[in-house]
Amino acid sequence: MATDFKSIPIIDIAPLLAKWDDPKMAQDPCVSEIVKQLDQACREAGFFYVKGHGIPETLVKEVRNITHKFFDLPYEEKLKIKMTAAAGYRGYQRIGENITKGVPDMHEAIDCYKELKQGMYGALGKPMEGCNQWPDSPQNFKELMEEYISLCTELSRKIMRGIALALGGLPGEFEGERGGDAFWVLRLIGYPEASTANGKCTPENDIGCGAHTDYGLLTLVNQDEDIIALQVRNQSGEWISAPPIPGTFVCNIGDMLKILSNGLYESTLHRVINNSPTYRVCVAFFYEPNYDAAMEPLEVCVRRSGGTRKFEKAVYGEHLVSKVQTNFVV
Repeated sequence: MATDFKSIPIIDIAPLLAKWDDPKMAQDPCVSEIVKQLDQACREAGFFYVKGHGIPETLVKEVRNITHKFFDLPYEEKLKIKMTAAAGYRGYQRIGENITKGVPDMHEAIDCYKELKQGMYGALGKPMEGCNQWPDSPQNFKELMEEYISLCTELSRKIMRGIALALGGLPGEFEGERGGDAFWVLRLIGYPEASTANGKCTPENDIGCGAHTDYGLLTLVNQDEDIIALQVRNQSGEWISAPPIPGTFVCNIGDMLKILSNGLYESTLHRVINNSPTYRVCVAFFYEPNYDAAMEPLEVCVRRSGGTRKFEKAVYGEHLVSKVQTNFVV
């Protein structure tokens, strides 16, 4: 359960990554220290920074830079990959088309999902079937993003092995039937500078993204440097800033991990307000369970939280579709 945290901890995960596939990783003292830090961060804030993550900083920056280049294109060019329900909710959405709790968000975005083939999950998967819509310009956009997605998927899997140990489980607790074929979501988000939106002054709503929790297991946030916009709510209702720290990702846990942990870990409310005079880009990678996985509290977590199951079983794909179909105006 989230506490009255005043800042978000930084965890150097390099030793965890060095031992992630070692059968005896749990006995390694350096890994044990990281596991302890992950447990404390997930219990107290649901948010943490990771450094020593191994993804080249040049790639992390280039992903943001090429995203800036796309959002700088004329509106008509961006509409060539317009999001529609028929496209599996993939593609570009203009400012105000994303809805959080009934209120339009002041951002534009490209939404990408792990591609689902027709009939792959029957009726459960049908709303999300389709191919991602990648823009022709800037050049190499698709190739760069696919490389980034691959690296983020592997990194997330390794961090989740540490979180599995933190909960008292086995390292592979979130693999196999739960996450062995992990779904993923990539959102490339652009937040207009203060007081402008689609060229209009003083938007009706200055919230870049309203208060929400994430849907899945783990989120990796790659945000522009020098702009403080991401805010996390503590137990007292205070909004704590998560400023960009070079060489790190901001990580937070999602609804599915809250269920698996039987509430030991919280999917914490967060929002984005860009009050700076500069356009801001954020690239959010969401690591999810298998699309058709049924999430329910782990037995070890039930025992560690008083013996009562606090959550019913939830199928990830159903949870995702219910959110997607109410979050977008398409």
